[in-house]
Amino acid sequence: MLKQFRRRAIERQFGGPVVPEVAVEVDAVDIFRAENFPDAGPVPWLDRPDALERIDERHAVGGLTDEQAELCRKWVADGYVILPKFFDDIRLDYVWDAYEASVADAVIDLPRDLQGEGDTLPGRALNPHFRIPAVEEMLYDADMVTVVELLLGVAAQPFQTISGHKASQQPLHSDTIHMTTYPAGFLVANWIAFEDIEPDSGPLEYVPGSHRLPVHHSREVGITKAEFDDVGYVAYQNKYEPFIAEQVAAAGLESTFFQAKRGDVLLWHANLLHGGSKRDNLARSRRALVCHYFAQGCICYHDLAGNKAWVHEMPPGRYPIED
Repeated sequence: MLKQFRRRAIERQFGGPVVPEVAVEVDAVDIFRAENFPDAGPVPWLDRPDALERIDERHAVGGLTDEQAELCRKWVADGYVILPKFFDDIRLDYVWDAYEASVADAVIDLPRDLQGEGDTLPGRALNPHFRIPAVEEMLYDADMVTVVELLLGVAAQPFQTISGHKASQQPLHSDTIHMTTYPAGFLVANWIAFEDIEPDSGPLEYVPGSHRLPVHHSREVGITKAEFDDVGYVAYQNKYEPFIAEQVAAAGLESTFFQAKRGDVLLWHANLLHGGSKRDNLARSRRALVCHYFAQGCICYHDLAGNKAWVHEMPPGRYPIED
């Protein structure tokens, strides 16, 4: 099953890998922060000033279906798209049952992460696809990879997953500071609902149009590598999170909430601001899986920590799970 999903994804690539305008060798970089990379492209095709014209041109000659063209226009305008009932109940049950079994068998160790009195739900798991083939199959789902590659305009590199029983309550942020690329902007993430999401369960929060705000890395908010090495995410919480809140208010943008139905998927732009809203009912779950995709050919790194991503440590075509 796993090999089948990988093979189909490779066969259905939308394009080739990214070719940086200015070549940079991974081994030549000492500290992986945005200021240490050239200000060079290319730019993802849907981020270019003429994106709408390019969509219309491709659509007119049959290079895009009506549905694909509409998805691309939505992406340009709002920085996200929603795919209703993308995954069916059989697939969702298969993946979540495998996840719960892995938790029960201590293959996955979930933190307690209690968010208030009466909260009995465990915290999130980072990269459960390393240990659970059913989750990796969903990360590599051929139809999902096809959508991601449409939005990126190049071949996708599945990278990271986060699973959880409940809302993260994480303040608004852009993935760019956590999962960064050179050339910039070549990341797409998705959020998959494994159950109907109720308003008081802490739905995913996102800010339409915020992908057009300036990109803010660690340098722009005054977090040095030395400071992060010293105090870690305290610097992020003290400097980045309030800065982003100020940017949203100054731009007059408003949040909306993904009150998804089971099987719905929301995909977002590398710079779209998003987070987890407050859980007003701690008895409610909000079961979900998040998948992140880089573009092939990018240098991938974590600007906040100044480290390169683990994808550069793996042999080509290999990932940290047994076939």
